[in-house]
Amino acid sequence: MLQMASFTGFLRTILIILLVYYGVKILARIFAPYLVQYMSKKMQDRFGQQFQQQQNTDRNRPREGETVIDKMPYQQKTSDKKVGEYIDYEEID
Repeated sequence: MLQMASFTGFLRTILIILLVYYGVKILARIFAPYLVQYMSKKMQDRFGQQFQQQQNTDRNRPREGETVIDKMPYQQKTSDKKVGEYIDYEEID
């Protein structure tokens, strides 16, 4: 069966679409400042944490002119006397 759209049904659909559009628009106007404030607070916290991490890494760096030794000095190993036979050689002209 084929149904015909009535004029009142068409008007009701247009009215519902307009009400939803203007309702969302009004709600966005009410809640947008709170949303922007919330997002700016989150960004401020994130930048603050990054700044704090940067400050912590700067504290661990040595100051200019300061000497820092990061590794143990090289210790010579004692040589083993049984390394092999020594061969004396002469240069040939």
